[in-house]
Amino acid sequence: MLRSLALLAALALPGFAAAQAAVAAPRQGTDYDLITPAQAPFASGPKIEVAEVFSYHCPACAEFQPFFSRWKARMPADVRVTYVHAAFGGAIDNLARGFFAAETLGASERTHEAFFKAFHIDRKITTGSIAEVADVYAGLGLDRKRVLDTMNSFGVTSKVNRAKQFAQRTGVNGTPTVVINGKYRVYLTRDRGGEGMLQTIDALLARERASRPASPAPAARPAAAAR
Repeated sequence: MLRSLALLAALALPGFAAAQAAVAAPRQGTDYDLITPAQAPFASGPKIEVAEVFSYHCPACAEFQPFFSRWKARMPADVRVTYVHAAFGGAIDNLARGFFAAETLGASERTHEAFFKAFHIDRKITTGSIAEVADVYAGLGLDRKRVLDTMNSFGVTSKVNRAKQFAQRTGVNGTPTVVINGKYRVYLTRDRGGEGMLQTIDALLARERASRPASPAPAARPAAAAR
């Protein structure tokens, strides 16, 4: 949380916009770290996973979301974005339950940015209780009882536990952190900001893509029989 507040404060510093726009090679140990040994991605599939570990209570996550949303709209076809709500304990886990419930109900795409607004601008969350989280989703158009039932379901409990385990396996201890295919942890840094974090993601995606085995060339079609 302290790291998130410091990063948010940095956005108001003079010259910050110019600094974050500068294109620079990502710095290992500052902009990103290697995950050793590499871990399995949060979700399965053939595409390269870009998993954002975030929390709705995190001001830096709220600030980064518009950057990440614009990047997601133009991301390469061989990449998938996975949102993983942090589950570090306490009321944060209730926020995680809410996110995974909305995801289970197929509503997370339309409620994700709206929940950040409800938390940080409208101040709808004061205690972080399960009932309060359900109230916010009800205000966003979801059925409150269905949200509550889903938040307390076995499936959502399993996802919250998986989120905890994923953060532990990949060494994530703050938000926002982006994990690329279980191999890299990418950080939001004071001097590079949101655009710099995206530049680091792009650079590491290119590195990950280059390390993958080349796809076999398609088999040649048999020659057409002479007529």
